Amino acid sequence: MTRILLLGGTTEASTLAKTLAEAGLDAVFSYAGRTAKPVSQPLPTRIGGFGGVEGLAAYLKTESITHVVDATHPFAAQMSTNAVQACAAAGVALCAFERPAWQAGEGDHWLHVDSIDAAVDALPDAPARVFLAIGKQNLTQFAAKPQHHYLLRLVDEPDAPLPLPHTTVEIARGPFDVAGDSALMQRHAVTHVVAKNAGGAGAAAKLTAARSLNLPVIMIGRPEVPAPAGQRPIKGSVAEVMAWLSHPAD
Repeated sequence: MTRILLLGGTTEASTLAKTLAEAGLDAVFSYAGRTAKPVSQPLPTRIGGFGGVEGLAAYLKTESITHVVDATHPFAAQMSTNAVQACAAAGVALCAFERPAWQAGEGDHWLHVDSIDAAVDALPDAPARVFLAIGKQNLTQFAAKPQHHYLLRLVDEPDAPLPLPHTTVEIARGPFDVAGDSALMQRHAVTHVVAKNAGGAGAAAKLTAARSLNLPVIMIGRPEVPAPAGQRPIKGSVAEVMAWLSHPAD
């Protein structure tokens, strides 16, 4: 009997959850718990971590999970790595549901970097006004350049003092549109954009807005998730995931 653990937190995960529920499949939706008011799901939902690889492997066995779909954020590399190791230990089939990365187009001014620290280094030394569109998990590194004014867009109000001395916080939940993001950048006189290459349509508007305003974008590449060949096949659509659930060896 199939029993699915859906590791969520993305728009794609919510879309898949709806399809699983409509198909009447036995599935559990898991949130990491980093958002105070997560989007409600049509599946039984658990919130919080598992306690590392051992905790996740124990959960898979206790809950008789047969399939895991990793639809976490492309930058949740630790969770994805834990899923690879836990599924291997528990003998559970695993696939990743990932949206394609963004690609620079004509008129874009992107500087590609491979880490948060490299993004910090790429910012100018002279004071700038930076749209730091990376969420709230990696703000501390940018304290190395406190001369900049940072615009943050967060889902929830900060629950602790921010590590950056000059910030403006906008509370909003996507998807966003180009007109709104263009107005946001103009209103705050943004000179640079820093973004993680998360892909997807929900947060792409800032890149189109940056292009229209001729702003440079420092684009942070996705971290790699180490996995043996064939152990973590990547699926790009709900249909591909549903086909994999029927034939997980594919």
